[in-house]
Amino acid sequence: MRLCRFATSDGTIHPGLSLDGETVLDLGVYGKSSLEDVLEEEDPLRHVESLAEHTGLAYRLSDVKLLPPVDRQEIWAAGVTYLRSRSARTAESTHDASAYDRVYAADRPELFFKAAPHKVVGPGEPIGVRRDSRWTVPEPELALVINSRGQVAGCTIGNDVSARDIEGENLLYLPQAKVYDRSCAVGPWIIPGLSEDRARSQSIHLTIERAGQPVFQGDSPIANLKRSFADLARHLFASQAFPRGAILLTGTGIVPPDSFSLQPGDIVRIEIPAVGVLINPTVEV
Repeated sequence: MRLCRFATSDGTIHPGLSLDGETVLDLGVYGKSSLEDVLEEEDPLRHVESLAEHTGLAYRLSDVKLLPPVDRQEIWAAGVTYLRSRSARTAESTHDASAYDRVYAADRPELFFKAAPHKVVGPGEPIGVRRDSRWTVPEPELALVINSRGQVAGCTIGNDVSARDIEGENLLYLPQAKVYDRSCAVGPWIIPGLSEDRARSQSIHLTIERAGQPVFQGDSPIANLKRSFADLARHLFASQAFPRGAILLTGTGIVPPDSFSLQPGDIVRIEIPAVGVLINPTVEV
């Protein structure tokens, strides 16, 4: 079962549930005005299972537009949660590279704000390469969908697009390297109740195509994620509240070589088999 947001031909937006990958059920029929209404349930998976037992208004997926499965949640991200990411961040830095070694081993993770909900792009929408960056890469990640109580209610796919040259120039430039128009893609589905054990049995697959040909491919087992889901959620919710919940990207274990940078026209494909496939073209911003 897969939760989503979708728009119909008249432009109206609906929370949805797809059972077969071909049709999507309009959850608005059951009084659900947003995905938040489902994610805030005490047991989101059981609630979704109860909704799936009913027959309501359904649309063919080919007739609707899938949107990012984000309502009013803030998007945050964790860094240096994979050994490969630590190595890459250390190598790119021209300043205090030891900071990445220290945070990888520390109790407190690196957490940073990534995007307001209105800046998130969904499946099929372009991600962006900054005009003032020479070295931009996608960062494919498992994303935790966390409700207002700090509970992981489901999982989706995230792309933490990053300007590595800007980030490496100075640690204080991290917001400019990470937060800009079209720098965050999320979707296409939320898988409610996906257990951590099940998620950790998966791998993240990344393919980047240019002019119809693959120019980079990479894989990373989620089992290599250093920190537990509960630990990441606990630190995110420490001393701050998220009345609408939050989405937390958990870090990447796939880093293209230093010679590679995204270019406008590239197609980025991220797959986690138990979650889905997120595909985005690339434009300059």
